[in-house]
Order: sequence, then structure tokens, then C-alpha cells
Amino acid sequence: MGKGTDKLYITHSEWSSADAFGASAGANARKVDPSNRNNLPFTHCALTLTPWSHPVCTPGGRIFELTAILPHVREHGTDPVDNLPLKTSELVKLNFTKSEGKEGGFVDPVTDKSFTASTRLVAIRGTGNVFAWETVERLNIKAKNWRDLVSEIEFGRGDVIVLQEGEGRVTGGVGKEEESAKVQKAKDVVAKKRAERENGSSTAVATSASAATRPAASAPSSRTTAPLPYNAARHSNGLAAASFTSTGLTPNTSTAPTLLTTEQYLLSRPRLVKNTGYARLLTTHGTLNLALYPENAPKAVWNFITLAKRGYYNGVSFHRNIPNFMLQGGDPTGTGRGGESCWGKEKAFADEFEGPQKHDGRGVVSMANKGKGTNTSQFFFTYRAAPHLDRKHTIFGRVVKGLDTLDRLEKVPVDEKDRPTERCAIEEVVIFVDPFEEFLKEREGKEVEDLRREVLRKEGGAEDERTTWTGKRIRGDGKAEEDGAGVGKYLKAASAGSAAKIVSEEWEGGDMAPPGKKAKKGGGFGDFSGW
Repeated sequence: MGKGTDKLYITHSEWSSADAFGASAGANARKVDPSNRNNLPFTHCALTLTPWSHPVCTPGGRIFELTAILPHVREHGTDPVDNLPLKTSELVKLNFTKSEGKEGGFVDPVTDKSFTASTRLVAIRGTGNVFAWETVERLNIKAKNWRDLVSEIEFGRGDVIVLQEGEGRVTGGVGKEEESAKVQKAKDVVAKKRAERENGSSTAVATSASAATRPAASAPSSRTTAPLPYNAARHSNGLAAASFTSTGLTPNTSTAPTLLTTEQYLLSRPRLVKNTGYARLLTTHGTLNLALYPENAPKAVWNFITLAKRGYYNGVSFHRNIPNFMLQGGDPTGTGRGGESCWGKEKAFADEFEGPQKHDGRGVVSMANKGKGTNTSQFFFTYRAAPHLDRKHTIFGRVVKGLDTLDRLEKVPVDEKDRPTERCAIEEVVIFVDPFEEFLKEREGKEVEDLRREVLRKEGGAEDERTTWTGKRIRGDGKAEEDGAGVGKYLKAASAGSAAKIVSEEWEGGDMAPPGKKAKKGGGFGDFSGW
């Protein structure tokens, strides 16, 4: 009889809950949970409750059909939902990006992710472009880049309008979104438990730290922790777990980390190799000197350098030339549909957008692709700034010398499909500075230097480290030798000579004179000094 129980009665709290209707419910029986007020999808107008064709939104984030909201605002001057004052100039025209490949649904214009009922949607007031909240938060707010990701128009923090909160509830559909008391109470309990766990863990850490500082009664352990190699991964090799669950493996009780190969280590994370690489492209129209940036695009630079060393680009033509836009090449077939990465034909590598590089001028070198994560061997040079390509194509280099060659390549005549009508190709690619080899050489030199210092430390230090500032030599155990050298020897010699001179003078002086008698003082008690 009870709610979700086997009880044969209903308690007073169940009678008086928000979803009950009885004598004890009081005003709770007529309360409406604000979390269930609106289930209208973002693709529908909040006035006509039908799909919109020309969407606009209010400053509060409520979406309407333009042809439905305009007559109402002109006649009444209020929002039809909450009756608040509203002007036609306050309406923002929304620009949704539609994808043909995702069943005609709406997608984020930057990340190409589909909008669903659980996606938090925001719009920029000045442009009306609609993005997912994660995109704006990561690429605008956290990066402090207050420019629209599509139109490059500046905006402020207050220009971000929330259209959908993320649980299928449209912002401002019927009223202001409020959490129910039960949800808020549950959140408070979770926050309290989390705080208790954090306090308990910090107390445990403090207790263990204080216990570690106490003097140990037993002898210290002889086990030493060997330093991890530089190419050790953060995960173990799994031999202990595999041998525990399989009888066909040799038992293993150690948890050694997995050792990465040189390639895996260098490409494991960005900003590891910060050295700039340099390459030269010998073309049919001149020479282009490139600077390569592995700090923010290590996979793209590694792929380009590896293919160049193999001679992959030798004799490859530029198959696409669009004046005042870009020059594309790197496809051995010359069709624009071929090419493969250095890891194989079916192994394209992912995009790399972590760095600050942008398509902000002439001579930027970027990877060409046919979608997200489809980079192979094709790349292109920009003839001008192309901000609409930012965060869509990986930038891995820039032309530092040879812009005149780029001018000649731009003037090559093309046909109606933007293909050069005369030979326009790469003769050879020469790698002047391989940043990955330079990084490995520097690491190897550092390891040799550290080993040399360790050997010297065990032998007592270098020649200039084995003596103190006073000239005393330091033995291998760290104690100074008492060999009489240094400044102290003169002080000792001087003190010994003066003492010998005094003794000799006293010896040669003959009998010593008897001490004189004390003068007799006057009578009386005096000052009692003789008592």
C-alpha cells in the first residue's frame, strides 16, 4: 500500500509529499515541479509548439518562429510566455549548422558533433551562431579567445545566450528553470559526503606523514627503488595480472611499467619536443624554406619528415591551385583522392589543435583532410589569412623564406577545376634540422653528463670540488684532511714561534726576582677584602 513498499499503511510524510493529494498535503498538492514544466525540444517554437523554419531567440534564450513572434511583439510588446517586456530589436536571428551526412540534423560548426536533447546549446548574441557549450567553454572562455569561432567577430561574456540546458529542457520555455527541493537536497548530501571524504583523506595523509617522520625502531629496509627510464609509460605491462588469471604464463609478481618505443615516446603527448625543425622544398618554380613546429603538432611533423626522408614527395605535383586562397599537394596520384601516412594506407592520424597557431597570413602550412581525423600525406600552403580553417586543419609549419616562389606558384594558370595547366610540382624535399633527432641527442647528452657527475661524486668529486676554500682536501667520506696546508698553517707557526721565544727569554734571564711584599694598609676593618 505504501509507495514502493509492502507496508499496509501510508505515512504522514508520504501523504504530505509534493506528488500527493490529500487532506495532509496542503499547498503541496497544487505545486508544480519546475523541473517538469517544459519538455519542448529546441527545434520547436515556444509559441506555436511546432517546428520552426526561421528561428529567433530572446535575450533569455527562448526560441520562437520569426513569423509567429513578430506580430505578437508588435501588437503587445511582451514575451508571450512570461509577459515580460520585449522589443523586436532584442530578437536574435539564430544560425544553425545543418549536416547532410547526419540524417539532416543540426551539428556544432566546429566539432561537427550532433545536437541532441542532452546537449547544452548556446548562441552568440552578435552573430546568432549556435554552438555546443563544450566548444565555447574550451575554445573561447578557457582560451580567452573572445571571437566567434565562425565569423571571427568579437563578443563578450554576457553575449553568450543559453538555448538549452542539456536535459532536453529548453531555457525559458514556460518559466525560469529551478531545481526541485528533492534534487537540491540530494546535491547537498552528495557535496557533504564528498567534503567528508576529502577531509578524511587529508587527515589520513597527515597521519601517515607524521608517522613517517617518527624515528623507526627497526632497521631500514635494504630495498632500493630503481629510477624509471625516460620512456616508461604510465601503465604497467600487465604481466602480473595476466599470470594471475592464466596458468599458461610464468608467475610474475612485479608491476613493471610498459616501455614505449622511441616513436611512441616522442608522440605520446604534445609540448614534449620544442625544437623547431627546418626543411626545404625544391619546386619547379623555386625554393621554399619551411619551419616545422612539433611542439603543438608532433604527429603531423613526424609524418611529414618521415615521408620526406623516404622520398615520398619527390616528383609529386600540386594538383590544386586556387589564387588568393591556397595551393595543395602531396598526393602521388595527382588526383587529390590518394596519399597515405607514414604508418600505412589505412592509418590516418588524428587532428592536433592544441597550439596557438592559426591561419593568420600567407605561407601557413597545414594538413589537408576530408573530415575529422583523416590526415594522410596531403598538405597545402595558404595565399592569405583563412580564419575559417582554424580548428579544422592541423597547422604544422610556415614558410620562412621563399615567398617570391609562392607568388610565382600562385600565378600559374589553372583550368575550371583549379588544376594547373602547366607542370607545377615538388622536385625534392630536404630536411635540414630534424627536431626529433635533436631532442634525442640532447637527452642522450644530458644522460651522459648525469652519469659523469654521479661517477665523480662517488670518487669524491672533481679536482676543484675536493678542497675547501681554506685549502683543505676532502676525502671520499666527505671529511676534510688535516695536512697542515692552507691559511691555518701560518697562524699555527706564528703562535708556536712566539711561545718558544718567550720560554727562551725566561730561561736566559737567570734567577727570577722574588715577589714584592704587599703594602701594609691602615688600621680598622677596612673593606673586609682580606677576610
